[in-house]
Amino acid sequence: MSVDVIGDGFIARHVRHHLAAARIHAHATILAAGVSSTSTTGAEPFRREADLVRAAARHCRENGRLLVFLSSAAPSLYGRTGVGQEDARLAPVTPYGRHKLALEEFVAASGTAWLTLRLAAVTGPRQNPVQLLPSLVQQVRAGTVTVYRGARRDLMDVRHFLAVLEGLLRTGMRNRVVNVASGVAFPVETIVDGIEDRLGRRATRRHLDVPPESLRLSNRRMLTLVPEAAHFGFGPGYLDRILDRYAGAENPDSATTTAVETGTGSP
Repeated sequence: MSVDVIGDGFIARHVRHHLAAARIHAHATILAAGVSSTSTTGAEPFRREADLVRAAARHCRENGRLLVFLSSAAPSLYGRTGVGQEDARLAPVTPYGRHKLALEEFVAASGTAWLTLRLAAVTGPRQNPVQLLPSLVQQVRAGTVTVYRGARRDLMDVRHFLAVLEGLLRTGMRNRVVNVASGVAFPVETIVDGIEDRLGRRATRRHLDVPPESLRLSNRRMLTLVPEAAHFGFGPGYLDRILDRYAGAENPDSATTTAVETGTGSP
């Protein structure tokens, strides 16, 4: 039995490397490709991802494989307020959110075994420089940073995402939706403060107001299914540990290492 990974971006590369080293034996296909920018509105990128999901689901159904669909836990899907829980009735607020929810529903009805993971903002080395954390790091280094005032983000260290994924595959979990999140959403201004502290410089801030966000992602199901995740250090200090690891001025794991995945630096 083997695990196949579809995609060649930041997350796909980490998943492929980690699962190979971990010697995971699962008859599964992990779909880590598609639209990653929450600001996407064009029909063509959505159509391409839908075609990819349909083809992957058909392949898994015909070959008895588990389809692991990596979705999003962004406010685009869950909305800007309240608690983001997997079984809640959703009313996505953007075309991106509506698109992801439609794909989730297709996967669940496709006739193959499936597992949908709704990801917080996964962060780590060799990340696309236009995604949130590396984009903010580069802007601070350049001296001017755009801050979306009112936005908050739940960050997840890629190492912890991989551990959760491995745990779910080892236990044979299927036909469930699981948030993969720290459970704490930090204001973007606080993230910028922390980056400035670690780089030892202050940048000029260009503020853009967005509708205030207070969404908190529930990670209760994740912690129940993968109990070791309770020891990852989630809570108020989690942001500091991520920034120490990936936003340091001389850190070899700096999040600004280049990659080729399509994404977005806007919150």
